[in-house]
Amino acid sequence: MAAIEFEGRSVALREGETVLDALLRNDEPVAHSCKAGSCGSCLLRAAAGVVPARAQSGLKDSWKAQGYFLACVCRPESDLKVTRVGADAQLGATITALHRLSDNVMQVRLHCDSPMAFRAGQYVSVIREGGLSRSYSIASLPDHGDLELHVRRIAAGRMSGWFHDQAKVGDRVSVLGPSGECFYVPGREDQPLLLVGTGTGLAPLYGILRDALRHNHRGPVHLFHGAVHPRGLYLVDELRHLAAVHPHVEYTATVLQGGDGGEVEVGAIDHVVLNRFPKLTGFRGFVCGDPSLVQTLKKKLFLSGMASRDIYADAFVPSAV
Repeated sequence: MAAIEFEGRSVALREGETVLDALLRNDEPVAHSCKAGSCGSCLLRAAAGVVPARAQSGLKDSWKAQGYFLACVCRPESDLKVTRVGADAQLGATITALHRLSDNVMQVRLHCDSPMAFRAGQYVSVIREGGLSRSYSIASLPDHGDLELHVRRIAAGRMSGWFHDQAKVGDRVSVLGPSGECFYVPGREDQPLLLVGTGTGLAPLYGILRDALRHNHRGPVHLFHGAVHPRGLYLVDELRHLAAVHPHVEYTATVLQGGDGGEVEVGAIDHVVLNRFPKLTGFRGFVCGDPSLVQTLKKKLFLSGMASRDIYADAFVPSAV
């Protein structure tokens, strides 16, 4: 059975056990969140040994070359010497602003100690002292300086509760990333874009929309944002202003309950989208939010004619703890 060496201690892996589970079983404080290989919070580095290819899936080539891997999906077949990530992957950051966007969404701005190269719509993992880690999509543009994150309050959520109730401007955190492939790629400027998200799935879409405009995208851009109740919507005025200033941008707010039948449409967001656009051949799509909705929409967009290569998705996988 394989073993891992971590900070001078040897830990034997049980049958089928991941590196993360083995370290947690031995009370090692390792940052983690989704435990599904999606968020990147559990990134570690192999100083010696062979890392299974699946444990490096989705990582930047430069990180792979340095031995970085996702501990939550890493089941090594031979011994590994493992260390924590270096400063090239994890940066210190300071909270520069906290602003409530709705009853349960907090806008958080972070200034990293060193510049971070990212694309609007990617995500980073925020790590507090003690290893608590959660991933949030980036709503800001690269030239804005600070990272803008939208943090939804989760019942009994340790990280979201801290941001909403205890965090202060000037507090320090660490940031790992960026990761993710849900971002605007310049080119095909006349192609219609479809952006669909629920809850704080709006965060990456808000960044992607403004990034497309920054790159002078000329084709029609249709943004749909959904919530259960009208109070779950946010940035409504800002998005309506963008649509007013840019005639090729259309913003549609949807709710499942409580809509007034006026500027907010009532119904499941996938039904609203496909009633508006039953044929999506030639579109480029971005889908963000609840994992089940993301999977459903990806399938429906494809069946409506959107090429699979033109569908970019970011499922907000909840924390496993």
